[in-house]
Order: sequence, then structure tokens, then C-alpha cells
Amino acid sequence: MRPLVWGTAVLAYVCSVVGRSALAATGPEAAQRFGVSAGVLSLLAVLSLGVYAALQIPAGVLVDRFGPKRLIAGGAVLVALGQVLLAVAPSFPLAVVGRVLAGAGDAVMFVSVLRLVPTWFAPRRVPVVNQLSGILGQFGQAISAIPLAGLVVSSGWTAAYLVAGGATGLVAAVVALVVRPGPLGVADSADVGRLREVVRSPGAQLGFWCHFAAPFSANVFGLLWGFPFLTAGEGVPVELARVLTSGVVLVTILFGPLYGLLSGRFPHRRVELIAASVAAQAVAWTVVLAWPGQAPVGVLVVLVVVLASGGSASLVAFDVARSAVPPAAIGRASGLTNVGGFVSGLAVVALVGVLLDLQGAGSPAAWDADVFRVAMAVHVPVLLIGLGGMWFSQRRVRARADEAGDRQVSAVAHG
Repeated sequence: MRPLVWGTAVLAYVCSVVGRSALAATGPEAAQRFGVSAGVLSLLAVLSLGVYAALQIPAGVLVDRFGPKRLIAGGAVLVALGQVLLAVAPSFPLAVVGRVLAGAGDAVMFVSVLRLVPTWFAPRRVPVVNQLSGILGQFGQAISAIPLAGLVVSSGWTAAYLVAGGATGLVAAVVALVVRPGPLGVADSADVGRLREVVRSPGAQLGFWCHFAAPFSANVFGLLWGFPFLTAGEGVPVELARVLTSGVVLVTILFGPLYGLLSGRFPHRRVELIAASVAAQAVAWTVVLAWPGQAPVGVLVVLVVVLASGGSASLVAFDVARSAVPPAAIGRASGLTNVGGFVSGLAVVALVGVLLDLQGAGSPAAWDADVFRVAMAVHVPVLLIGLGGMWFSQRRVRARADEAGDRQVSAVAHG
């Protein structure tokens, strides 16, 4: 029963990632269908991501109150409706509504899976299962890039997105039939307390800062600025640059089980495990950006591997938050934790662009090694800010746990 329940929940998460990343794979067709420019299309593509980030804490509140089954099923329904509306939308404004629905459904998925897992798996196995859940969910990007994009070409926009919406709706029905809390269920969600208490909790804040620090650099590198940095800033051939940027995702998948095993085996070292990745990222960026001339390919490969470790380390942040808050607050703590990586990621994406503009390099024709060294250097202070937030929050968790005599939380905080 356990693999069936968990597998069904993860399948719903995969469908939500398909909805999140669909436009990235079918952008040219979307621009042609709705008659919009590339700039407007980019706004449509990131809209669901913005909705996702904005709804993380509300999603945590809802999953704590109503339980993961209702949230996963309801989220899948919203994603399905968003895909169907995108399929039949005759105008751009209706397509925007579809993306909002898909983003809202996607927002509740991962925090709901994180709250479901501890009800079915022993505490020592939860970190590994959380890592696997995150890894498997990302296969939704591959589904968008290959089967969905291929279906758009072969059968047309409407048919492809109707299939995607119908499949997600079917998964929602299966979730309603199969998913349920397990025998190791967390505390009754009827008594969830106040959101303010969770936000002020040092344990939830520690999770936020861990997630703030660990994944943003890999996300910024892999999703937007890594490719132009490598080609225009480091003189890397286009094909090799593509391999390096896509390699961030692949190496993250390889790191995942290792981080899960270490987190489960050494719970008192979780914060140090994340801090090691963050510190290594700061060192790697410093070495690459300070290298005289263009950095060797081997050094850039090391940078990619170190950045990729941050993606897996960021999932350990949810284990930190889960271990440092009451069981009934896991959903809200997970939502607050998840916000951290979005705040830092969006901030650094914007700051790199601003720093390029301030140097008079607002267009790709003006990009070179010098301007990128200045712009990408913003990674280092943000990483250090994250480390500082982790250190301060860990001290607060440690002090409160020692005062309350909570040995489990104290062990996680002391490290």
C-alpha cells in the first residue's frame, strides 16, 4: 500500500511540473497561437511560477488544516483545468487565467507530498524519500520537452494540451481513490494553531534560510544566466555550454540519494551538510571569477558539480524545518522553507540583469568576460547572507530547544 500511495502522490506532482514547464517547451507555438511578442510570452511563462511562490505559505496552511489528500487531488484538478483552458483559449487573457490556475495547483503539490511522506515512512527514511520525490517530480520537465512538445507538432496545440489536461484530471481521480494518511500519521490537523506562530518559529526560519542559501545559484545558472556566462563570459563553445548548463540538473539527481542518506543517518549534522554546500559554492564562484583570463574547462566542470550539490542540499532544508517544528505545523513550515529559494533566486536573476545594464551591457552584443565577472559576483554575497541567516537561526533554535529540554530539536540544531 505504501508504494502505491506515495507513487500516486508523486505522479500528481509530476503532472504539476508538466503544467509548470509546458510553455518553456512550446514557446514558439504559443507565441504564434496567441500573437504575442517574446517579451509578453516570457511574462506568461513565469506567471505560474510567480503564483507558485506567492501561494507557498497559504498552501502550507491549507495542507495542515485539510490534509495532503485533499490538497493533492484539488491541486491536480486546478492544473488540469489550467491545461484545458490553455488548450481552448481563443485569446491571450484567457491563456493567462489558465496559467494562474496551473500555478495555483502546482503551488500545493510539493508541500502536500512532504506532509504525506512522514505518515508512511519511518523518520530515518523520510529524507531519502523526500529526495526521491523531488527527483521524480522533475521528470515532468522531460515530459514537457519531449512528448508534449512532440504532440503539439504532430497533433496541434489544442489536442496536445487537452491530452495533458485530461491525463492530469485522471490522476486527480486516482489520488482521490488511493491517497490517504499512513499509520505513522502526524498530529491531527484540526489543531493547527496560528500562522504567525510558525513564521516566528526559529525552526521554520532556519528551514527558510537553509533553502534561501542552497539552491538559488544552481537555478540561476541552469535556467537563465549560466549559458550566456559560459559562452560570452568564458568563451565556451555553444554545445559544451549546453552540456554544462543541463549538467546541473543531471548532477543534482545523482547527489539526491546521497544527501538523503546522510540526512537520515546524521540528523544532527543536517545544517552543517547544507552549510558545506553553500560555502563550497561561494568558494567555487570566487575561484572562477578571480581566475586570470578564461577559466579552464575543468574548473568550470567543478563549478557545475558544486552548484548542483545545492539543489539536493536544499531538500535537506525541509528535513531541518520538519524536525524543528510541531508535527501539526509541518505544512506551514515547509511552505515557508520553500519560499526561501524563490526569494533568493528571483533576487539574483534580477540583480545580474541590473548589474549588466549598469555596465552598459544591456544587450547580448555587449556581453563579455569583464561585465559578466562583475554581474555574476553577486552570487557570493547572497550566499554569505544565506550562511549568516542559517547561523543566526540555528543559534535561536538551539537556545529555545535547550530551554524547553527538547533533545530531538536540540540535536538537529547543535550539529
